[in-house]
Amino acid sequence: MKSARETLEVLDKLEGQHPGADTELHYQTPFQLLVATILSAQSTDARVNMVTPALFKRYRDARALAKARPAALEPQIHSTGFFRAKAKALIGMAQALVKQHGGDVPASMDALVELPGVGRKTANVVLGHALGVPGLPVDRHVLRVANRIGIAESDDPVVVERQLCAAVPEDRWTRTSDTLILHGRRICRPKPLCDRCAVRDECEYFRLVIARARDGKAPKKPKKMPARAAAPRRGSKSLRTARR
Repeated sequence: MKSARETLEVLDKLEGQHPGADTELHYQTPFQLLVATILSAQSTDARVNMVTPALFKRYRDARALAKARPAALEPQIHSTGFFRAKAKALIGMAQALVKQHGGDVPASMDALVELPGVGRKTANVVLGHALGVPGLPVDRHVLRVANRIGIAESDDPVVVERQLCAAVPEDRWTRTSDTLILHGRRICRPKPLCDRCAVRDECEYFRLVIARARDGKAPKKPKKMPARAAAPRRGSKSLRTARR
């Protein structure tokens, strides 16, 4: 795995390739971003952005959503997939916000992951983008890109989060995630566009797999570390990783 200095050099180049990287979900409040992020599970940001304007007009805050009936909410979010489970999570999340936090979205990892439908990644998205709390969300794109380049070594999102946070200053955590996500969507796809990549020369996957294949050699797999490690701590007591 690359050193912290090498990791920052890689990220500098990627930020140059994807300037102004940010979440592509549309929102105006922390509550809206929390709803949108829950909806984006197994969906696309573009699809969610088509659904949320009407949704936010009908349910302006947690108190309004807490009173929603599944039969009314499900048709509005149907196109995002898994609409029954998402409707249940959204209503439960809103009810918990009203009951436990006065309707406000808490600026705490511990409190956020206790909400229905909210896992560590979703919490980090909301913390970093809407609440000004450093967070580094790790989704499938971050996992793929970070492991391929060699700035992380694990299939466990929590381990990758810990490794990246250890190498990157807190004020770059959220931007690092956004940059890696965009790179995964645009360049480092499952079938990567390596010739368009700004960090191809630093990439372990290109060196061990793509370049060797072009030379007619058998590819090698980069080593992966065991998927066991503690998450970055902000005084956290609990951890939930299975949900978005």
